[in-house]
Amino acid sequence: MSAVPPIPTTEGLSRSIAEQIKQLIYAGEFKAGDRINEAALAVRMGTSRGPIREAIRILTGTGLVTPVVNRGVFVRQVSIQEMLEIADLRALVFGFATQRAAENITDAYRRRFEALLDGMDAVAQAGDSGQYYDLNVQFHALILELANHKRAHQLYDSYVKELHLYRRQNFDAPGNMKRSNIEHRKIYDAIAKGNAAKAKQYGQEHIESGRQRLLALTDEK
Repeated sequence: MSAVPPIPTTEGLSRSIAEQIKQLIYAGEFKAGDRINEAALAVRMGTSRGPIREAIRILTGTGLVTPVVNRGVFVRQVSIQEMLEIADLRALVFGFATQRAAENITDAYRRRFEALLDGMDAVAQAGDSGQYYDLNVQFHALILELANHKRAHQLYDSYVKELHLYRRQNFDAPGNMKRSNIEHRKIYDAIAKGNAAKAKQYGQEHIESGRQRLLALTDEK
């Protein structure tokens, strides 16, 4: 007798739908500034509007979509000038975080970093920009976790939420995943050796390089 598959919980269903909507946004089906239509999504995904509404709430928490009073929820839209200004601030906070990470490094964290870097090399080789982006976010989050500075973490997360669409699209450009992970390994090597000054330098340079890649991407459009 075959096992009966588990019935997804409401929370599990909402998170699954949130992931599907996220991928539709990343694929360009929903573009920056587009309104998210709950009713249409419910029909498309064969569910009621409750799980759709919860999925949108989850995405709002990540910063990928934003609610507008009396108008609805829209895919977050950030101007190029705003993107550049946020990237400048993000570089400062990330440099601070990488410096602290180098001061706090342990063998357990070294293993976690190495696993992430190997994973990013593999998906970059496979050309999977979506999976690369997810691992890239985890790499940066691990540095902020190791930095162990609550306010810096909050600031960094607020900047990241503003830039998801720009940063995700960055990795669709040929060669950008490989270049990004070369920079990641440079940062990690400094952190692993406990070289706080170099970690800070490489951390800031990585964000600034990403800023230039994003700017080049927008110039091509």
